[in-house]
Amino acid sequence: MKEIVKHTDYDENQIQVLEGLEAVRRRPGMYIGSTGPRGLHHLVVEVVDNSVDEAMAGECSRIAVTLHDDHSVSIADNGRGFPVKIHAKTGRPAVEVALTVLHAGSKFEEGVYKVSGGLHGVGVTVVNALSEWLEVWVKRDGGEYHQRYKKGKPASDLKRIGESDTTGTCIRFKPDPEIFEEIEFSFDTINQRLRELAFLNKGLYIELNDQLQEHKVTYEYSGGILHFVEHLNRNRDPLHKKPIYCEGRRDNIEVEAALQYTDSYTETIFSFANTIRTTEGGTHEAGLKTALTRVFNDYGRKHNILKENQSNLSGEDIREGLTCVLHVKLPDPQFEGQTKTKLGTTEAMGAVNSVLGEQLSIFLEENPNVAKKIVEKAVTASRAREAARQARELTRRKNSLEVTALPGKLTDCASRDPAESELFLVEGDSAGGNAKQGRDRRTQAILPLRGKLLNVEKARLDRILNHEEIRAIITAIGTGIGEDFDLRKARYHKIVIMTDADVDGAHIRTLLLTFFYRFMPQLLENGYIYIAQPPLYMMRKGKKSHYLHSDMQLEGFYKKHGRKGWQIQRYKGLGEMSRDQLWETTMDPSVRTLLRVAVNDAILADDIFTVLMGEKVEPRRAFIQDNAKKVRNLDTIG
Repeated sequence: MKEIVKHTDYDENQIQVLEGLEAVRRRPGMYIGSTGPRGLHHLVVEVVDNSVDEAMAGECSRIAVTLHDDHSVSIADNGRGFPVKIHAKTGRPAVEVALTVLHAGSKFEEGVYKVSGGLHGVGVTVVNALSEWLEVWVKRDGGEYHQRYKKGKPASDLKRIGESDTTGTCIRFKPDPEIFEEIEFSFDTINQRLRELAFLNKGLYIELNDQLQEHKVTYEYSGGILHFVEHLNRNRDPLHKKPIYCEGRRDNIEVEAALQYTDSYTETIFSFANTIRTTEGGTHEAGLKTALTRVFNDYGRKHNILKENQSNLSGEDIREGLTCVLHVKLPDPQFEGQTKTKLGTTEAMGAVNSVLGEQLSIFLEENPNVAKKIVEKAVTASRAREAARQARELTRRKNSLEVTALPGKLTDCASRDPAESELFLVEGDSAGGNAKQGRDRRTQAILPLRGKLLNVEKARLDRILNHEEIRAIITAIGTGIGEDFDLRKARYHKIVIMTDADVDGAHIRTLLLTFFYRFMPQLLENGYIYIAQPPLYMMRKGKKSHYLHSDMQLEGFYKKHGRKGWQIQRYKGLGEMSRDQLWETTMDPSVRTLLRVAVNDAILADDIFTVLMGEKVEPRRAFIQDNAKKVRNLDTIG
């Protein structure tokens, strides 16, 4: 591990108080998004990000996260340590101010951190406020200090408890069960973020310990995001062995990008600003795309791969099969919205365009074999895209679209208000017919799907758009796909996948989710995609009937009611249910259960879809073997 030099210009004078603590406990969603699992894990991210900011400042080389068996979590680093001397304006120790006063932090003070992922002092204050208890240990100035808090308020004074010749901070907290729906942390969720941070911070050592499962993982990547791209492509076939790596600095903005092309048809770009994942992209991504389009077209023209009578390659053509990680570090980043998912800093576009354009041009000239493979793949993609143009036009909803545009398929609802309209994608004609008869005709539309859907992970756009079932889905939804996608044109705000409760049904669900994730990800991001939960069993005794969704529920039913006198019917598919049964179990909004599909981790989702639906068999076999032990009822998997 690298040696780092400690500096002493981070002290109590850099902590500034901007305003008092708000009622965080009363409205936690304003600060962490929700009180569900996402908000719970955001607490860990807030504390870890403080340690990462120390690492980006060159002051920290190790971070250790421990999940304790009492549902608390601790984050320790070897950074400079929180300032502990008395803060002049408040008369309290600076560490106490940072942990109890909202918007009190060193990142408001120019020069302390050149770049940071957030406002130091805001995050830890919110974590403290939403914790049943929190403890902090600080090593600095030759000593070790400790203080304890309860529900955001000091429960003890800051005390010097020993001597220390090292520096660092350790924060341990337990989320308050009065605030959160559950307080059990997910090892996998935290693990994904920590591995991501290790990739983004070259040479930073990160470890995660789970005391309950007695499991420990460590990460340290000397190659940084170059290793990140190799990790993302481990289940794909690259066109060139090593990723292309570019780095540079323009306008006080550090730019780092790694990219590698594969033989797949999907585009995978993950962008970050100061380690924050920018899921909606922004100016830095725009600079990346502009540079790629310009450089590859210039190379194609110069080397006569693109002929005079050929038009330029589009950005989509050039990015087919691309896997790229882009990371920019910049002072005072401007994000659009509170969620920090889209970078708005104007200068970032020019900086990325300049650095990437210059270095990528040099790489292509020095590696003509790689350059030729990529440009030829883009030319092939361009031809396929032109062939798909007419099919794409057929999928765009015209103002005059009526039911006759999809004869025998879409049975639309009467309402033209997308907010109350639902589209059911139903497996099979039989179930589709029952759904049409049993639905609420005012708000529920039905689109039956015949046979297995095309696996879009293994197909180019022209083939995808010529597939009858996919074209029907795109036309019915109305948004278009890819770069033509427009969420405002969505004809339904609930799109419900309704398939049989068996293995084939699960496969169709996966095919549909793969399509939505690859070509309409905004539907997932905005919570428009749902999965219906049809029952597996009906229990009947006289006029009484109960519907059960799994073998586990059946066992529980027998324990509670016994077996005597009950008739059992096992549904092999939706087609076996009458229209009334389908309505009262699966479609009636007053009693049904729908699962909303959300993408909490885009990188993990990309990896899973690649493994499950991609060309390689071995990763899929390994995935099934690793996860088989988690399966309880194979034919009811949802």
